[in-house]
Formats: sequence, structure tokens, C-alpha cells
Amino acid sequence: MKNINSVKVLKLLSLCALIICLFGCKNELKKVEISSDNKRPNILYIMSDDHASNAISAYGSRLKDIAPTPNIDRIAKEGILMENVFCTNAICTPSRAVIMTGKYSQNNGVKTLDDDFDKEQENVAKILQKSGYQTAMIGKWHLHTEPTGFDYYNVLPGQGKYNNPLLKEIGKPWKHHKKGGVKHKGYVTDVITDQTIKWLDGRDKEKPFFVMSHHKAPHGLWEYAERHAELFKDDHIPEPESLWDDKNHGPLKGAKYGSSISDRYATRNMLDQVTKGKWPTGNLDPAGMTHKELVSATYQKYLKDYLRTAAAIDENVGRILDYLDENGLTENTIIIYTSDQGQFLGEHDYFDKRWMYEESLRMPFVMRYPKEIKPNQRNSDMTLNVDFAPTFLDYAGVKTVPKDMQGKSFRENLKGNTSKNWRTSMYYRYWMHMAHHYNPAHYGIRTENYKLIFFYGLPLDATNKSSKDKFHKIPTEPYWELYDLKKDPNEMNNVYDNPEYLEIVKKLKEDLLKLKEETGDTDEKYPELIEVRENYWN
Repeated sequence: MKNINSVKVLKLLSLCALIICLFGCKNELKKVEISSDNKRPNILYIMSDDHASNAISAYGSRLKDIAPTPNIDRIAKEGILMENVFCTNAICTPSRAVIMTGKYSQNNGVKTLDDDFDKEQENVAKILQKSGYQTAMIGKWHLHTEPTGFDYYNVLPGQGKYNNPLLKEIGKPWKHHKKGGVKHKGYVTDVITDQTIKWLDGRDKEKPFFVMSHHKAPHGLWEYAERHAELFKDDHIPEPESLWDDKNHGPLKGAKYGSSISDRYATRNMLDQVTKGKWPTGNLDPAGMTHKELVSATYQKYLKDYLRTAAAIDENVGRILDYLDENGLTENTIIIYTSDQGQFLGEHDYFDKRWMYEESLRMPFVMRYPKEIKPNQRNSDMTLNVDFAPTFLDYAGVKTVPKDMQGKSFRENLKGNTSKNWRTSMYYRYWMHMAHHYNPAHYGIRTENYKLIFFYGLPLDATNKSSKDKFHKIPTEPYWELYDLKKDPNEMNNVYDNPEYLEIVKKLKEDLLKLKEETGDTDEKYPELIEVRENYWN
């Protein structure tokens, strides 16, 4: 009798265990449901910092012949070049948070350079890791808190150094995000690629991988590798027409805000740096130069140093492509090259980014995946950095995308199957009012044909703790800008006050409010902004 009862108890316990297991498995599947179709691809995501589309020769800018990027171009030739990829907040830390979460800045909690990334929230690496991918993050992280969702990381503290950089490796205590790390001898772009290849060599080859290899370059200040010191030495870098002629572009005709090449805005300009001993790779002697000659020489100095740092990136992209080829990984690996946002290369006399103008809004994006993407493709669909995470999950066969991810997968777009309801407009917002580079806070809408920007000029809840400037605490005069992108693709003429565009402005404002509602960024939480809108909206 005793034995029979024991058997019954054991059977009951086994049944309970089976039920628990089944429910547990079911719950786990609810978290990450995986497609059982084909072999899942590897994903190698290479991102630089501040690499303008105009500095990648595949995009066909004025620099394409003098500063070619053959290895980045190779990805486009063997895959696809995307012409209209935009960021939703053109500054480093916020853009990276958007890419990781698939959510806009106002929803992922990172609006400025000073905001800490909430590492407890879901991110694309965590989801891929749960689905069976090996995950790694190497290089510039820049999100303050310890990377999560990665089986391995080895990241720069803060911005990191160009030469003999420190790297913070997983397994060591994570303290302040700008401190710590082990010194690695060499140039940072080479070191990050070395570490990426080292991880690829040691990975579990039975699993697919997701690797984020993030470069510091070509972020300022532009310290190039020693091997590139003579590159472009005797060349004249073509100047953008708008370096000299702002016409009716920008705030108060471009004379007050932003960081300039010339001394147009005396508080922050490059001319001062290169003539007063503040430039990291040598300075200019202004003796005997006219003002125009000095501005032109300053532009040449900036562009040559910038393009030299970009040259090292292209070389290292080539190393990665060779590694994939040599190890039989090319066919089943998605490889992407992009930047966290764009960068001004003298257009409108600007450097840096932040503005909603095309040069900083636009992200380069080239991608190769031989199994699905035919060679030499181009795509002009309006795509955003908020779309990256859902797209990675789509390729990985992950069916259960978090409901709070606001982006859309553009996988079908890349195959030429763009849906009829794909977006035709986008919402942008820059929060860091007058911090560092004296750009007023603003938001706006970009459509295929127009761009409407509202410079509301208030600091609101952007703390800007890292800024030593007093300006970020002071409101600036609100104003509007409208650009007709078909007639004026270089944004030289603000037509907001032109009566011919009265109905267009009205419609764009209505659409802007709809986008704010859709993206979860309504103004009701800011009474002072509502007051500004009441005075300047109509």
C-alpha cells in the first residue's frame, strides 16, 4: 500500500512538473516567438559617429572623386543604398537609444546627451539574445549605463580616445560611464575592428550572431591615423556653394545660431580654433591672409582632417568584408554600414549636426544580404532610425515584436515590395536648447516635398548638465522655417512668409500635430510651450 501511494505521489509530482514546464515554455514563447523558416542570418551592424552621406562616394556628392570610400561603396554595389534614411533626433546618445529600442526619444527616456539609458527596458539585443543569437557590442556605446542584452561587450568609456584608447570589457565592475578601461595600443578605428574580428573568431559557430561594431570616428576633434597625415595634402577640397551664400536660409538669415566655419557667429566657430592654437592636428597662421582666404583655409583644414579619419573607417570596413569572405560568412550575413546621424561639412557655413536640415538629418545606410537583396539596388522610401530594431527582428525570424516599438520593419521595402501605407512624412525633435553649439530647441515635419520647422526656443526638461554655457537656460525668440525641397533641395530659401505657401503651411501644421500625437510627444505637459504655440502658431 505504501509503495502504491509512493508511486501515485511520484506520478502526481511528474504531472505537476510537466504542467509547470509546459506553462513555462508557453510563457517563454510568448516573450520571443521564432520563425522556423530558413537558417537565420548573422547580423553585423557597423556604425560610425557623425559620418555624413556627403562623405561616402556612393552617394555621389562633391567629394566622391577626391575622397572615395571603395569598401563602403562595395556594400552598396553588392546590395542596396538607401537614399532617405533619417534620424529622429540628430545627436549621438539619443539616436543610439532610438536604434536600440525602436522608440522615439520621448518614450525611451533619452532626449539629450545627459540622459542615462534605462537598461531595464527592452532592447533589440535582449530580444535577439533570448531568441538564440550570440550578441556583442564593441566600440562606442555612449549610453551611460552598462550595456545589457549582450553576451559580450568591450566599449569605450564616454567618447573614448583616438589614440591608444581605453576599452571597458564585460566582467569588470561598471562604474562611471566615462571612466575605467584597459589601454589598447593603436589607432581607435583599427582597435575596434581588431576586437570585432577577435570576437568573431572566438564565437560559438553553431549559433547566429548579432554584432554591433561602433566607431568613434569621424567625431570631432578629428585626429587622424599617422598613416594618413599626408592624405589630401596637395588637394583642394571642393567647397559647397552655401559656405559663402546663405541667402534666406536659417535663423535670422543664418547670422545668430549654430557653429560656423567662419567667424559669422563669434561664440562658436572653427576659424578661432585653427588660428588660436586650439586645433588637435596643427594650426593655421593667419598672417598675410584676407578674411575670405582664411575662411577657405579653415574649411580645407576641417575637411582634410575629417576625411582622413573617415579614410581609416573605410579601410577597416574592407577588413571586415575580407574576413567574412575568407570565413565563408558572406552569403548568410547581413552587413550594414551607417552613422548615428549626419554632419555638416561646411554647408551653410556649419559644422556639427543637431539642426533638422538635410545634412544632419540624413543618415547614410548601405546594406548587403545576398540571399534577399540583389546587387546595385537603391531605395528612396522614407525610413527612420526607429525602424532599425524591428527590421533586425524581422530578419532574425522574431515574430513577437514589443508593442511599444514604434518603428516598422523595412525588410519588404528592400525587396521592392513597399506597402501602400508606408510613411510619407516624419517627425523630428531636438531637445538640447542652446547647449554646446547654440542651436535652439525645435521640432518639425519632413515630407517628400516640404520641411516645416518650429523653433520654439525653450529648454523645458532638457537638463544639459554637460554644458558649461549659460545660454541653454535662456529662451530664444520662436520662429518658423519652411523649405520647398523639390525646388530648393539645398534649403537655401526659407519660404515660410511667402503667401504662395499659405495653404501648404496650414496643412503641414495640421499634419505636424498628428505626428506629435502618433509619436507620443504632445505639448500639453509643457504649459510654457502651449503659451508659445498660442502666440506663434498662426
